[in-house]
Amino acid sequence: MHAAPVCSAIPEAVLIAGPTASGKSALAMALAEKTGGVIVNADSMQVYADLRIITARPSQEEEARCTHRLFGHVDADSDYSVGRWTTDAAEVLAAIRAAGRLPIFVGGTGLYFRALTQGLAPVPPIPEEVRARIRLEAEADTAQVLHARLATRDPLTAFGLRPTDRQRILRALEVVEATGKPLAEWQAQAGAPLLDGGTSLRVVLEMDRDQLRARIDSRFQDMLRAGALDEVAVLMGRDLPPERTILKAHGVPALMRHLRGELDLACAAQEGQADTRRYAKRQQTWFRHQMPDWERHAPDTALPALLARFA
Repeated sequence: MHAAPVCSAIPEAVLIAGPTASGKSALAMALAEKTGGVIVNADSMQVYADLRIITARPSQEEEARCTHRLFGHVDADSDYSVGRWTTDAAEVLAAIRAAGRLPIFVGGTGLYFRALTQGLAPVPPIPEEVRARIRLEAEADTAQVLHARLATRDPLTAFGLRPTDRQRILRALEVVEATGKPLAEWQAQAGAPLLDGGTSLRVVLEMDRDQLRARIDSRFQDMLRAGALDEVAVLMGRDLPPERTILKAHGVPALMRHLRGELDLACAAQEGQADTRRYAKRQQTWFRHQMPDWERHAPDTALPALLARFA
């Protein structure tokens, strides 16, 4: 299941990636309790304060068991970017190192891990007026139309994006409009990484597809029993702009449709489960192609393998 170790000395950091519902958080908690480490969030939805349940953020009881950073520190009325996460992660990492503790990055957002280990493209901030204009002009267009438009201005970036990935397509259009340079060119100028992959323990959790699908479906029902619907109702009450990232968290659009009377709860749950399963499949594809040199472990055998590296 696992590849050859990528570092022989005691790791300076541990990076735990994996698809949603694969047991990453439980593994990070167990490792932190054994090593005195600090868990740092590397999931783009768990940064938001408004949705603890539906994003599977650690509970208050879990956060009390060991130190957590970059969880729930962003308001829903913000679009949190990989650039902002990298800045925040650099500050947290410096503090953890100064305290002599082990940083344990855990999450399912591949772009965060890539920025952490490979550096981030130095894209200048996009002026708000440019962002607003691009998004206003795009309101009447489908993602596929926007993708075709991007292909004429930044074909390399367009080639690497799914034609349905509206948010990233818009981001690429904003960059080329504001800077006059395609996003692909900026990404080729990545800065220094925050961590040296050769001295970090990098792990991807893998499990049987049918087992993962069953865990995703079961966890979604657990979320509903824990109050996810009420959580989404409160978020709807904020009347946020429809383009806000948090409104696209997996399961949220379906539950919002139920709250608007467009779906019964059973259908909304099925839609949310299916959306989450599709996301897990995309994550697995990313990890397979973008992280080929990371160790692979099954969730139930990962902890002993990781602890052996600290013996």
